Amino acid sequence: MDEKLKLTRRKFLQVSAAAGAVAAAGGMELAAHAAPDEEAKKGELKYVRTTCAPNCTGGCGQQACVYNGEIKDIIQASDYEDPEHNPRGCLKGISFSNLIYGPNRMHGPLKRVGKPGEDEFEELSWEDALDQAGAELRRISDTYGPESIACVVQVAGTGHVAKGAISRIATLNGWAMMGGYEMNGDLPMSAPITFGVQSEELETYCWLDAKYIMCFGSNPMQTRIPDAHFLNEARENGAKLLVFDPCFTATAAKADEWYSIKPSSDAAVALGFAKVILDEKLYDADFIRKFTDMPILIRSDDQKKLLAADVEGLEVPADMPEYRQAFVAYSKGKPVTVNPEKFDLPMDTLLEGEVTIRLKDGKTVKCRPVFDLLSEMASQWTPEAVEAETDMPASEIARIAREMAATKPVHIMYGASNYQWYHGDLKGRALSLLVALTGNIGHLGDGFSTYAGQYKMRYKGAAWWNVPELPDRKPAGTSFAYMLDYTLNDYAKNGPRPTMTCPFPKSGIKAWILYCCNAFDQHNIANVLREQVESGQLECVITLDFQKTTTSKYAHFCLPGVSWYEKTELVSTPIHPYAQLMQPAIEPLYDCKPELWIMRELAKRVNPGDEKYFYPDLDPDKAAEEVIKLTCETGGIEMEGVTLEKLKKGPVKLHHENPGRKRIPFYEQIQGGQPFPPVSYPMTIDKTAQFVKSGRIEFYKDEDTFIKVGECLPVHKPPFEETEYVLNPAARDLYKYTYITRNSIHRVHSTHSNNQMMRELQDDSAKVYLNPDDASEKGVKAGDLVEVFNDRGRLIAEAVLDPGVRTMTVIFEEGWWSRYTHGTSYNTLLYPWINPVHEVYFVSQMWAPNTSWNECLVDFKKAEM
Repeated sequence: MDEKLKLTRRKFLQVSAAAGAVAAAGGMELAAHAAPDEEAKKGELKYVRTTCAPNCTGGCGQQACVYNGEIKDIIQASDYEDPEHNPRGCLKGISFSNLIYGPNRMHGPLKRVGKPGEDEFEELSWEDALDQAGAELRRISDTYGPESIACVVQVAGTGHVAKGAISRIATLNGWAMMGGYEMNGDLPMSAPITFGVQSEELETYCWLDAKYIMCFGSNPMQTRIPDAHFLNEARENGAKLLVFDPCFTATAAKADEWYSIKPSSDAAVALGFAKVILDEKLYDADFIRKFTDMPILIRSDDQKKLLAADVEGLEVPADMPEYRQAFVAYSKGKPVTVNPEKFDLPMDTLLEGEVTIRLKDGKTVKCRPVFDLLSEMASQWTPEAVEAETDMPASEIARIAREMAATKPVHIMYGASNYQWYHGDLKGRALSLLVALTGNIGHLGDGFSTYAGQYKMRYKGAAWWNVPELPDRKPAGTSFAYMLDYTLNDYAKNGPRPTMTCPFPKSGIKAWILYCCNAFDQHNIANVLREQVESGQLECVITLDFQKTTTSKYAHFCLPGVSWYEKTELVSTPIHPYAQLMQPAIEPLYDCKPELWIMRELAKRVNPGDEKYFYPDLDPDKAAEEVIKLTCETGGIEMEGVTLEKLKKGPVKLHHENPGRKRIPFYEQIQGGQPFPPVSYPMTIDKTAQFVKSGRIEFYKDEDTFIKVGECLPVHKPPFEETEYVLNPAARDLYKYTYITRNSIHRVHSTHSNNQMMRELQDDSAKVYLNPDDASEKGVKAGDLVEVFNDRGRLIAEAVLDPGVRTMTVIFEEGWWSRYTHGTSYNTLLYPWINPVHEVYFVSQMWAPNTSWNECLVDFKKAEM
């Protein structure tokens, strides 16, 4: 071929983008064959590599095509070292300019002068806005204490610089940092309970290495668009895909098998599989002896794990850290100490039966191994019992259990919608049991993955998020639960209940600084949050978002930040292995400012002199670069080889210790012999190792609360019995429909609710999805406006009749702003259930009270408008 006629893929993309950009700019005279450098003579044309990071977990590299200072097109960067990740993106990301230049874009600082919720604001200069906001925060701190000011930064991975700046100002002033993970109901509590970690998951290109994939309440074909192809390709590679979901989803459509189980019955299904594996001895005995707590003896008198310190003839390891405990197993006819720092139990250690142990006080106690108790508990879950509880066909249970026990690697995907239940932790613990019994942990392509958002910090961030030179200054910790003011969760009035370990602000939360958080739409009991502003209980709300959302209308001050095309930022995600930059493609629009600048100026007003901790002599982008350099230097093993200079050129792969190019969760434990848990940033190991004191994967929890509520083992408990039916016994008859708020393909939570392109794809109408039989009984037809209601609130949306929706189930796709639901809110129907086992420890965004979005009952009817 003539060299002049060759067209590389990269050149094609450049020419195509240039043509589109200039055409959009009015340059329709551009010839089809013109090259970008020729057209640049008519106006400035450049490409800027940045990253899309709205908490969808995609973390997709983008190229912004900029013509004369305006973004005219956004295309996929396709520059990842691992070819599987090229290209990455979705329609939401490439239409983001609708938000940058849209009608809801903030233009500058505002102060509310009207009633909360009304769009009545006074425009202020930055000087006046910061002076007034700073003075208000000082007043509240002086009146109620600094811990009464709470900051929410949502997902750390989407913006290390900006969110670290907010953490830094909270650290300097002793304000409270409120964990967005648990606030959103996205904290998979089964992970800290079982493994001692915040979460662990396979990076999505590792799905290709699995041979048996089980999805429980996870719908990656809709919620993981850049990565959904990996599931299809895994099947092409010979993997089997099974989906367990009440409703027929996009992922179910791609599955080999789909089972419509009852909502929140997953633990019973898992225990049915476990019974077969146990009865037929299909488990990996060596694995469970070596890496789990199943050999540990449980006392019959108090249901506690037997401590080596209490047993005659045994001693505690001399070098054992304070956060560990030495328990007891039984081998060769005698008790042996279980060293929490080593996996060295004999392979003949007892798993079944009862033994009598002599204690140092001369008494004896009967004990059984955890494995024996698990087997006894699982024995009730016969195929017939599982079918009666879950609708899972009894005839399929043994076959599936045998298949997964005979296949490696097995990967279980556990979606956030499934652990956003009161007993979501029990379901995750039961599903984790399956991969532990079969030895499917710590190898390429196997494990138990939880997928929610970009909460995970992939590297150490303390050098920026804290203030190391001032070690005595620390942020307070608190929980979103304290914002609530309902009958069962009245912490704000009466203080913490006895089970609570989370610090309680003496005067409650009086000020809220929100970034990337449309809480007054997006969080359960949004109506109560609105009432707290209206009543004056919440005295100051400050938002930093670049759009005017519902939350903005309840804010006292709007201090607008910028989009990720207008600043320098460092981002990462749990589902691919790259650190990436956001880089400014355009100057900040109007009078908006990067969040680092806002925090620096606010720090100066709150406590003059503190601005020195925010690089005051540098412009915001140069200051951000210094933060990124600091993080590269202090970020730990994961940041080995990562530099700002490399990041400016494109994505840089984070370092991992295991062999091969793909990171393997728990490799250092299963292959390297290190005790559980691995580190969960930003916490140090002493903070999280207390969750699994044995240094092993734990399926028996002996803290008092677990014993009291009967959840030492991963049992099944049905939904609503301890929640809706306790709060209102009449709900059993009044509200019979399970209300599930699933994620939409058209939004990332509330981001893109106002994106004109995405709204057009939904006929510009919020939808409620109903089974046709249920709708017929209520006289509802497709397209009718429907009112979904209970004692707490109401939602109005357009009916879609979908036979894939399970009967007695109402589906709404969360994220719509109130303006699109006729002034109602889908979250007013919810209740902030707090499970007491979530209160056993408090380490923010690791083990904390988690909200339960889907534990909700409703009714519906045709709306009267």
